This record gives sequence, C-alpha cells and structure tokens, in this order.
Amino acid sequence: RRNDQSTLLIQIIPYGEGQKLVLSRDITQLQRLESMRRDFVANVSHELRTPLTVIRGFLETMEDGLEDFDAGQIRHFLALASEQAGRMQRLIEDLLSLSALETGAPDPVEEDIRVGDLLEDVRDEALLLSAGRHRVELVMGGDATLRGSRKELQSALANLASNAVRYTPEGGAISLEWGCDKHGGIFAVCDTGIGIAAEHLPRLTERFYRVDRGRSRDSGGTGLGLAIVKHVLSRHQAELQVESTPGEGSCFTVRLPARRVRPLRASP
Repeated sequence: RRNDQSTLLIQIIPYGEGQKLVLSRDITQLQRLESMRRDFVANVSHELRTPLTVIRGFLETMEDGLEDFDAGQIRHFLALASEQAGRMQRLIEDLLSLSALETGAPDPVEEDIRVGDLLEDVRDEALLLSAGRHRVELVMGGDATLRGSRKELQSALANLASNAVRYTPEGGAISLEWGCDKHGGIFAVCDTGIGIAAEHLPRLTERFYRVDRGRSRDSGGTGLGLAIVKHVLSRHQAELQVESTPGEGSCFTVRLPARRVRPLRASP
C-alpha cells in the first residue's frame, strides 16, 4: 500500500537464460530534491534579474540622454538604482549565510548573552525599519543569560521582528516578549498584521517561499529570512511555533531549551 504522492522507478533487466530481474526503487525523495534544486535556481535567477534589470535600465537611460536630465532627476535615478543594488546585496548575504548553515558550518562560538541587551538591539532594529509607522513594544518577563552565538541568535530574532514590521500595516502594533518556564526560555513576536492562512504555515521556512510575493519584494524581503531562522534555531536546539489568523495578526514563538537559559538573580 503506497501513498499516491510516491514515485517508483521500475527496471526490467534480462537475467540469465529465459529470466528477467525486476528492480523497484522509491525515488520520491530524489525527485523532490531535484525539484527543490530547480526551484531554487529559478528563484535565485529571478530575484537577481529583477534589480539588475532596473539598475541597467537607469544606467542606459542616463547614458543615452545625460544632458536631458537635471541634477535632481539624476540623483533620483541614482537613488533608485542604489536601492536595487542594496536589495541584491542583502539577497547575496542571505544566500551566503543560508549556504553556510545548510552545508554543515562549524558550530558557532558560544558565549553567555544577556537577554535584555540582545532583545533591546532586536527592538532597535525593528524601530529603525518601522520608521515610526508602528507601535513596537518590548515586554521582559525577567532577565536571563542565554548560552549561544549572539550573532546567529540576533540574526534569527531580528528576522522575526522585521517580518512583523513588513507585514503589519501602518498604525499596527508589534510586541516582542520574553519569559522563562521550567522548559527553558520563550521569545515571542506578535503583531496585528495581515496574518497567514493555515495552508501556508507548514511551508513558511522554505527558501523563497512567500505568502504574498509582491508585498515581500516591495518591503525589501529576500524570501530567505525564515529559512535562516530555522537553521539557526536548529543549531541551538530550539524550535519555532507559529500561530496566525488572517486579518488579525500572527505570533511567532521561539522555545529555547532549559540548558541554554539561566535566569538572572536580582541585585541585592
């Protein structure tokens, strides 16, 4: 009895006099990996081609008629081209980070991290991206020391916070929350954004998977953020849980194991 989604490769080979050898192999996973590889190459090509086309268009426009534009127009063209170049740079940096994580990069150098300091930096990044368009709040249920790579953890948590900013309309609220229980540390990013339909939730951490492609590109997303989050959390034995209601908002919760978290005692 087999799943309808399975793919079998059947080979019939002459074997001896009047005999045949039948080989049956389940190649479902091989096909899936090949499909993922093709999709990945296609997505990278598309994501790089779009900003390159814009940059080339502006350069050709100015090359063909530089004397026809005043200084203000030229500055405007250069600013738009620079924005697209920045988008390409972010994409390449995310690709390099993801490649390092997926190909078995050496274990990160771990250190004791003051959670309060880490989350204040994450909040500041979210505030900078929001530029005053949202209410961003940090709620600390006690401070703690976290054992891990500060660079990787800050990248993962900041990705979650920046996604909340990108997918929350102006005037919405974003809450960054920290707490501890007997199982370890809990970091949550909750927003009042557009929300995510249930059918999309299982695929959110796939490379280049976007619920709303146009909105993600317009807001500067590369489509790799949650894939990076998944790998960083895996390297820290943490897990990501997602709850979302379309039109009401989302909550991304990171659960860190108890052995990595040590609550800070209040000073006497």
